[in-house]
Amino acid sequence: MTVTDQWRPETAAGGFTRDDEDIAFYTRINALVRPDMVLVDLGAGRGSRFDEGTSPFRKDFCNFQGKVKHVIGLDVDPVVMEHPHLDEAHVIEPGGRLPLADSSVDIIVCEWVIEHVEHPQEFADEIHRVLKPGGWFCALTPNSYGYVGISNRIIPDSVKDRLMRLVWPERPHEDVFPTFYRMNTMGSVRRAFGEEKWTHHGYTANGTPRYHGNTAIGFAAVAFFQAIMPPPMRTNLLVFSQKRPDAASARAETAKAA
Repeated sequence: MTVTDQWRPETAAGGFTRDDEDIAFYTRINALVRPDMVLVDLGAGRGSRFDEGTSPFRKDFCNFQGKVKHVIGLDVDPVVMEHPHLDEAHVIEPGGRLPLADSSVDIIVCEWVIEHVEHPQEFADEIHRVLKPGGWFCALTPNSYGYVGISNRIIPDSVKDRLMRLVWPERPHEDVFPTFYRMNTMGSVRRAFGEEKWTHHGYTANGTPRYHGNTAIGFAAVAFFQAIMPPPMRTNLLVFSQKRPDAASARAETAKAA
């Protein structure tokens, strides 16, 4: 039994904690998707959320294959070609053009990805290009002002890897990529995406305590630290930004509703 199982006994009832950030994130995505949609998992990786040992509920809840018309996975790592729940997969270049047509996608999901974005404006422009008017960009990422974001930015790389092995020993080494933290606040997201082209509905929230070394005292310390932090310093940033419809799309939607 892990220390998380001890401090979050409700995990036995379904396989997730009361403050599970993935469940909170995917709850809103499940509320947004429709059967006729095209969904892009940007940074899909190997599909680690479907690894053996993951609860059946979590595997189904975070899997959109069969819930939408088409699921496309994109990643800079060729391991995306092994992802078990994609209808289509592509290996992409960091910061490059996405292999998608203009206005062809209804929703883009980025889980633990945008902290790795080096050029926020170019990234936002490309997201805007491929999303349909009214489409959604959804991202779960560390908040720059949370303890994880601050630690990642101030700890030297020469120390970070050894420290991570101590505080998060179960983290797969293959999931480690360079981080930049250039769009990890709501302000930086709004600047990159622009108020004139987008509406923003994101928020900060604490998730299940991590980086505690799988010790009871470590878990308690992280949980206490999270509890006393003001909202701007909560651990995670959940981004839900909607591309504004153009005039023609707005008229079409009005006509459809009539």
